[in-house]
This record gives sequence, C-alpha cells and structure tokens, in this order.
Amino acid sequence: MFEVTIEETFAAGHALRNYRGKCENVHGHNYRCQVTLEGAQLDSIGLLVDFVELKRVVHGVLDRMDHQWLNEFPPFDVLNPSAENMAKYIYDEVAAGMPPREGVRVAVIRLWETDTASTTYRP
Repeated sequence: MFEVTIEETFAAGHALRNYRGKCENVHGHNYRCQVTLEGAQLDSIGLLVDFVELKRVVHGVLDRMDHQWLNEFPPFDVLNPSAENMAKYIYDEVAAGMPPREGVRVAVIRLWETDTASTTYRP
C-alpha cells in the first residue's frame, strides 16, 4: 500500500454550541490539516497521485474556510464546528473533489487546532 500525504494550514474562528467551558466563547485557531490518500497501484509514471492535483483540491476546500466565522459557514451554521466535525467535512469535500482513480481513496484527515491537540477522521 502506498500513501501520499500533504499538510496545509488555515485560520478560522468558531464557538462551540452547547459546550460548557471556555470554548463556548468566540475564539479562533490556526489549523493545520494533513490529508493522506492511499492505494495499492502506482500509475504508469510511478505516482499514486500527483501532489499538485491533491494540493489543488485541498486548497479549494481549505481556502473556502480560511478566515471564516465557521458558525455561519455551511454546514457549521447547523452542525457544531468541532474539530471532529470539521475533519469529517474536509474528508467529504476532498473525496468529492478528487478526480476518480481506481484503487485510490482518501485514507485519513488529521486536523490540529493547536500544536498539541488534533483529531483524526478515517472512513
């Protein structure tokens, strides 16, 4: 099995709904997002996926979230903007945006809110 991983960053603000503690207040994070694709077969030039293509798709997702108030950004205008929910959203958007390639899939999204706190989503 091969894996291709990139990391990108974005900044956004949120407030957790129905949370008891300081994170119920307005605050922001400088998020770091790691996206990993996996597959068993390389293409004819020896690539699982082109880094340029993966970065284009991931940037398309994260750039929409960058410097946004997530509580008003769909789907987080309804869904609580927790790191866990954000990781799942990023997974869904990246998976939908990648050109189909047999045997290649988004394997894992890891999202850091701080240098020492992260969440992981894998289907």
